[in-house]
Amino acid sequence: MEFGFSEEQAAVRQSAEAVFSGLVTPDRVREVEATDDRFDRGLWAALARADLLGLAVPEAHGGAGYGAVELAILLEAHGRTVAPVPLWATTVLGGLPVATHGSEQLREACLPGLVAGTTVLTAALADVAGDLATGGPGEPTVRAEPTGAGPTGRPSGGVVLTGSAFAVPSVHVADRVLVPAATGDGGVVIAAVDPRSPGVTVERAWTTNREVHPHLHLDRVEVETADLLGDGDPARGRVIVAWMLARAWVGLCALQVGVAEAALAQTAGYLNTREQFGRPLSTFQGTMLRAADAAIDIEAMRVTLWQAAWRLDHGLPADRAVAIASWFAKEAGQRVVHATQHLHGGMGADIDYPIHRYFLWGKQIELLLGGPSAQLARLGRQVVDDLRSGQAVSA
Repeated sequence: MEFGFSEEQAAVRQSAEAVFSGLVTPDRVREVEATDDRFDRGLWAALARADLLGLAVPEAHGGAGYGAVELAILLEAHGRTVAPVPLWATTVLGGLPVATHGSEQLREACLPGLVAGTTVLTAALADVAGDLATGGPGEPTVRAEPTGAGPTGRPSGGVVLTGSAFAVPSVHVADRVLVPAATGDGGVVIAAVDPRSPGVTVERAWTTNREVHPHLHLDRVEVETADLLGDGDPARGRVIVAWMLARAWVGLCALQVGVAEAALAQTAGYLNTREQFGRPLSTFQGTMLRAADAAIDIEAMRVTLWQAAWRLDHGLPADRAVAIASWFAKEAGQRVVHATQHLHGGMGADIDYPIHRYFLWGKQIELLLGGPSAQLARLGRQVVDDLRSGQAVSA
């Protein structure tokens, strides 16, 4: 693994930090959280102008053609500011799968707008985040019926979707949402649905960190074959869902590293200025040890994140690396945000003080797409399966 960043990656980090730090303040976040959409469109436009939204979009569609590492750099900067924008949903949940598995027609419909900041994407993955019995993707709660079948058995006229997908990030502002749906023959298709289509109902729902993750209800919604990932082949659907989940988890890891790092930095500043018994709180052994433990947790989160992202970008087996990174981000991440809030004492419970927002984001990321126990169980199954097959156990 290469532990250093390239010049291009360093430039991405510098640009991302400049945009977020220059435009995001606690007052601005509070202002946007009070709106119906909870979407900072001014920041979104700035990210587009800085060519950051299209980092992982192919150059043929106006993007930079980068991969998971560059997206993780961007999402880490996002986590440091907990800005209310659908960055993870658009770039990772929607953009990556469309760019890699979408038809040329779907790419043309989605990717140039993503790069320009005029298209918001997302995906309904909460219901398929994991099957505790097998360790693989869960069964979709939405059902797909073919409107017609070609000679290979693939839908020739598209599919009709029925069912509900729950807690879909930012679907209330999305132009397309990728919805996994189970077919009658045991397969899965992933459909790019327009939330404004006939038969679609978006039921508003809110998360721990004040984001909007509505429930999506589908009543015989028609989707054309060109809007199905993987050429609409039901036999490929579960593999594509697993591919999507791996990148979604790595994206959450990057967000959590940024959240935890910023929370600890704010806490260090608070401890250096707040005094008790005539001394700064930072000079007390108890506060120093707890802050040091948080710093160690963050470094463990960081190194496992980059290992997972690097392996994904290089086409190497990454299931175990992703599970390790996800477990660290969720387990250690919640420890960090708990510690930083506790070290603020009574100020940590004041919702007018910024630190509480990092606690809420840390808890949200901890449980999103499966909590730490689910990730640890998934990792354990991978180790057992490798031992049974005689493979060496490694990341």
